[in-house]
Amino acid sequence: MIQELGNEEVTWDLTHLYRDMNDPDINRDIETIKNKIRLFSKEYRGKLGGITPHGLNKAITDIENIAQSAKRLTSFAYLNFSTRTGDPEAGAFLQKQEEIASQFGKEMVFFDLEWASIEDEKANSLLEDPVMSKYRHYLTQLRKYRPHLLSETEEKLLQEISPVGAGSWNRLFEKVISQARFGGRVEEEVLAELYYPDRQVRIKAAKDVTEGLTSQQHILTHIFNTILADRMIKDRLRKFPDWVSYMNLDNEIDEKTVNALVDAVKSRYDIPQRYYRKKRELLGYDELFDYDRYAPLPQSSEKKKSWHEGREIVLDAYNAFSPEMKNIALKFFEGRWIHAPIMPGKIGGAFSHPTTPDVHPYIMLNYSGNRRDVQTLAHELGHGIHQYLSGSQGYFNSQTPLVTSEVASVFGEMLVFRSLLDKIVGRNEKLNLLSVKLEEIFATVFRQIAMNRFEDAVHRERRSLGELSPERFGKHWIDTQKEMFGNSLTLTEDYSVWWSYIPHFLQAPGYVYSYAFAELLVLSLYKMFTEEGDSFIPKYLDLLSSGGRESPPRLLEEFGISLDDPGFWYEGLDIIDDMLKQMEELV
Repeated sequence: MIQELGNEEVTWDLTHLYRDMNDPDINRDIETIKNKIRLFSKEYRGKLGGITPHGLNKAITDIENIAQSAKRLTSFAYLNFSTRTGDPEAGAFLQKQEEIASQFGKEMVFFDLEWASIEDEKANSLLEDPVMSKYRHYLTQLRKYRPHLLSETEEKLLQEISPVGAGSWNRLFEKVISQARFGGRVEEEVLAELYYPDRQVRIKAAKDVTEGLTSQQHILTHIFNTILADRMIKDRLRKFPDWVSYMNLDNEIDEKTVNALVDAVKSRYDIPQRYYRKKRELLGYDELFDYDRYAPLPQSSEKKKSWHEGREIVLDAYNAFSPEMKNIALKFFEGRWIHAPIMPGKIGGAFSHPTTPDVHPYIMLNYSGNRRDVQTLAHELGHGIHQYLSGSQGYFNSQTPLVTSEVASVFGEMLVFRSLLDKIVGRNEKLNLLSVKLEEIFATVFRQIAMNRFEDAVHRERRSLGELSPERFGKHWIDTQKEMFGNSLTLTEDYSVWWSYIPHFLQAPGYVYSYAFAELLVLSLYKMFTEEGDSFIPKYLDLLSSGGRESPPRLLEEFGISLDDPGFWYEGLDIIDDMLKQMEELV
């Protein structure tokens, strides 16, 4: 039984999107979008070659309005489904909206193809006109996909079958995991027990996770293999050279930058290994196992934080940095933009969904009251504030690459950590807080790169040898995790199935390196803040308000950051090393 924390009634109000699945505005909006698409096609199909800058500006404004209206429908459908995955009506409604959205996309695909086919000289002339300043970066980025676009017939076919593609398999995964039982509990309840001080509780929780995942292994393995094949086929059709090339292009990041990040993090696996050897000593164990990773230190006296306490910790930290950020965060609480209780049928984890700029973001949490959940609240509110501020750029420019979308969330966590650290006077409490924060950083940096290496291995094996068995998935998982932990921690045989509950591998193949990117970037940004003081704050808020109007490298030029410099990543890793040394000195 989950302890009452005051979050039981903290549920979101989706009527800001639509009243319910039977809202007559839904069908009205669908018909309106259809009519707008019909008029748009009549006005612009086959005519972009001779378009003027003012005509192009009107066209992209029209298509943005259509896309925003369509996104409102699918946003409502997904948010409605995410808290009731066992409801057939909610699942059917989501599927219907995605099928309708695919039809919209099919009718609009001609614009991207015609725009990409315009000769560079003509396109550059259009983009250089002052009237195109708002959409210049968006349209420039669209043209970078030109080598990977297919014919209109082929693109329409891909749009037509998309509702039964990767998204449908992701939804099956969410249904399986959210409705599975792990020792009689839902996923979030049993995972929370891995943070308990009692080792026997952790051992049982780990056993329950393993048994729950194993019971669904045939389904989960099939889902993973299907997503791997989906990525393989699309990459082959679109002539992407590598499994992660699409993600790099979408992130607007050069491959050499990603490789420099991965190589830098792998070269400092000694940091988490040093930490876990020290943790084993502090816990008094002869051997540290995977189920001991998140055990609190012996001197820890952490109590569960009520929803109100967690809320105030986060708001106080945000307010100390920027009252503007705190006031935006308040809107999420007071406007019922958050869904916080753990409940059957609700998907696991947490997210902030931007919906559309003419509405507002929504945050989903599974709040159980531990310190990790307070940081998760800070993390998702960081996303929410970023999405709220970037909405001023309009729908297209509010969409940020994944690498920069994680910056605001990780920065929010850092604000809360520093706020708590500044208030601590006792040595034991300070040691425990540093330990918790280091483990969070390890999960964001080193573990995500280890998971990136797992992804790399399974994608390459799928392409060279065919479908992977559960044992092959498990071997790659253990091998890449062992590389990170070294001999500092023993991975049990049970742990070899734990790859199968991580949704990021399915939702966005190649995504996970974005977490490490953001964490190391935030460590450098926070260091700048401590050195520059208040003058840093407006630059940071401008970064969040910029959304995706420029590429990540261009947006970060304001801070003097060069992502192409491999030394930049080592600076962030050195900050982590310094935090570990601070903990070691306390010990």
